[in-house]
Formats: sequence, C-alpha cells, structure tokens
Amino acid sequence: MDGHGPLHSQLTRALKAAMLEGRMAAGERLPPTRLLARELEVSRNTVLAAYEQLQAEGFLRGKVGSGSYVAPGLQAQRAVEGERAVPPAGSRVLPPQSVHAGRLRRFHDHARIPGRTVPGTRYAFQYGVPMTNPALTSAWARELSRAARYTAPSYPPSQGLPALREAVAGYLGRRRGVQVAADDVLIVNGTQQAIALTARVLLDPGAAAAIEEPQYFAIREVLQIHGARLQPVPVDGEGLRVDMLPMPAPRLVCVTPSHQFPTGAVLSLPRRQALLDYVHAHDGWIFEDDYDGEFRYDARPLSALRSLDRRGRVVYVGSFSKAMFPALRLGYLVMPPGLREDFISAKWAEDFGSSSVEQAALARFIDDGGFERHLRRTSKALRERRAALLQGLARRLGERIEIADSNAGMHLVAWLRDATPAQGERLIATAARRGLGLHPIAPFYLQPPARQGLLMGYAGMPLAEIDAALQLFAECMDEAVPAR
Repeated sequence: MDGHGPLHSQLTRALKAAMLEGRMAAGERLPPTRLLARELEVSRNTVLAAYEQLQAEGFLRGKVGSGSYVAPGLQAQRAVEGERAVPPAGSRVLPPQSVHAGRLRRFHDHARIPGRTVPGTRYAFQYGVPMTNPALTSAWARELSRAARYTAPSYPPSQGLPALREAVAGYLGRRRGVQVAADDVLIVNGTQQAIALTARVLLDPGAAAAIEEPQYFAIREVLQIHGARLQPVPVDGEGLRVDMLPMPAPRLVCVTPSHQFPTGAVLSLPRRQALLDYVHAHDGWIFEDDYDGEFRYDARPLSALRSLDRRGRVVYVGSFSKAMFPALRLGYLVMPPGLREDFISAKWAEDFGSSSVEQAALARFIDDGGFERHLRRTSKALRERRAALLQGLARRLGERIEIADSNAGMHLVAWLRDATPAQGERLIATAARRGLGLHPIAPFYLQPPARQGLLMGYAGMPLAEIDAALQLFAECMDEAVPAR
C-alpha cells in the first residue's frame, strides 16, 4: 500500500494495480477477507470495503459460498490500454500533448513566479501583498453574508450581474474619467483573465503584440502561451516610447499608462494622443491595464487613457485585487462596442460567468459608498508607508541607491549604484538568509537591465516594521555590496 489516504482506498489501489499488471490472473481467487486482514494487520471491515469497491468497478466477481475472483477480461483490457495506464509515482513526464501545452511548459514555471517571498522571512518588500485592513474584512464579511442569503442560486449572466456592471460604470465615470454604459462592461476574474480573453478575441497565434519593456510578467506570459509574437518597446520617464513602436504595426499594444509597471512612469499626454493615433491609423487595438490607478499621492488620480479614446480602440481593464485584496478574483473589462458579443462569448466559453455571490456583495459595497471609503483610508495608510520608506531609504542607504518613484501605486524601484550583477545576486541571497525578502526587477524585463534594481512593495509591511526592515537591508548591503 502507498500510504496515501484511508486504508481501504490504499488496499483497493494495490489490488487493482496487481490485476492490471498481470500479477493476479483472471479467474484467480482472492484470499478470504479474514485471512487477508490478519496478514495485513488491518480490520476486516477495511478488506471488505476494498473488495466491495473492486466488485462495484467490475474488477472482482463474487460467488456465494466460494469467495471473490478476479474478473475475466482484465488482461485483454491491459493489452488495449498499454502505456495509457496511470504511471507510477516518479515515472517520466510525458511530452506535451498539444502545441498549446508546449507553450505552457516553455513560458510558465510555477516554481519561479517573480515576487514570491520565501516562507519564514521576517520582513518582505513584496509587491502584490494586500494591506491588512480589519475594517475592510468586517465590512466585506457583512456584504458576503447578505449576498449569500439573497443571490439566486442559478448560473450568473456571462457578462456579469447588471447591478455590478452599473456600479462599475458609475465608479469609472466618477474616479477614472471613463464614461461608459453598463452594457459595455464585462465582469472577469481579474486582469489575468482579461488579457486571456483579449488575446482570444483579437489575436491569432503568430500575430504581433507590442509590450512595454519592462512589463508585468503575467501579461507577457499569457500572450506567449496564446502564441503571440512579442515586440518589446522601451519605456522612459514619460512611459512607452510611442515613437519606437514597430512597423508593420502590431495588432495589439499593451500598456500601463497611469502607473507603468514596474518603473512607475506615467504616460505623458502627447504620447497618449500619439498612441491613439497610431492604433487608429493601423487598425490596431490597445490593452490598457489600469492596475492601481486609484492610488496617487501628489494629486487627483489621472484619468485613464480610455477617457481620450473617441474611436473605440481601447480595451480598458481594472481589477479589485490591488484596491481590495487578491483573493477576490473579480475585475472588469470595458469592451469596444463593436466587439461586445465576441468578448461575452469568450467569457462564456471560459467559465460561464464569475461568482454571483461575490458580484452581488461587491455591487452593494460600491453602491453604499463602502468601496470609496475604503479607498480613502487605504490611500492615507499607503501615503504614510511610502513616506516612511522613502525617508528610511534616504537615511540608511543614502547615495548607495537611486529611487525611481512616481508618487503613485504600492511600490517603488530602488536602483543599486555601483553594484555588479554578482553583487546584486549576493545581496538578495544574503537578505534571504537573514530573513529579509528583496525582489529584483530583472524578471520583468525580456532583456536584463544594465544595472541592478529592486522592486520594493510597501502595502503589505506595517508602518511600525519599515524602519527595522530598512536597518536589516542596510546591514545586508554592507555585507554584500561594500561601499566604495
């Protein structure tokens, strides 16, 4: 037996394997249940349960007063099945069974997702970790409880609940300058599903897609898995270098204009207009990922690129993962009106529709003002953490780092001055050994940058811990990257 699961299940699997592998021949009599139980030192009920399961599946034939026998035909079945039988643990991995599966293996590795912190670290400047907010937890629990009582148990509309689509449309008009009808809103399971649906609707395998360099790795990987041909375009202090977009023009341009990920640059107004003109002239499309556009600390949040679009060429996407928490797998996609049915059908084919209970809870949370109250509280807390991080970096690291900060979002980029690639790797390893999670920016580039940089998230780090974490950071720098 293999030690996995209840004893009767282990015995069932062991006997089944013996029959399928020919170690027990058709017609062979199995030991009496009492005898086998005594030999295996298990209860007779365990053996009875295994025999009953095998008989129900057709592996055994029972004869009253005689015993249990291996059913005929199992050897013939094995000959037909051949190597398609379930391989034993530790056997070789099968080759990919489709072109799509081959791309999955080539472009995604679950064990090497950027930004993950090694368990056991004391402090982690990790991007994507939500800010702990007891008030949000309590409010959300109330909304979920209410929604669970009143939401219809049937399948949800593939496009999303009308109440949530109306709430999202109203919110976008108030906060992001995007005036849309609820009919143009598609509820999705976060940005990840939004880019997957966009790729299915707009791109054939082999079609060109322009992405920022650097870029959010998950968008890059989804496009690669879909079969898109990526064309990286550099980013500078004003965002995407629109003047360096390729010719012939790609079918899709993916951008994070309000807060470029990961550099933090904001796409300037002239470049926004130039980008819209570019895709219009070449019959292309823009995928606008507005992943944390709600959080700016120097002024009112910038309007989205979609607010300037008069020709319907922007697929606008937002998510509640950053604004609330990643466990809430809900986001929204503003569809070009002429492609509305295609996007809704793609969503239906993916999963029929997102969870009705969470949608209903979120719709009420937005309509009652709870969501925007939460945003105001979160913005205040993030502003305090960002200020503490900037002050601490200046005090403890001084001229040894260069900060690229855009007064927005939940992270900043710290470039190491005068550090070799080997020293940068040693710094991260030293920090991990001492209980500090530091995350390189390099995985977000297709071509590694010439200098060493760190992506420093601060949403998940309590204000009281920031100084202690920076003290440890400085000590690790002294050890791994000695000052000149």
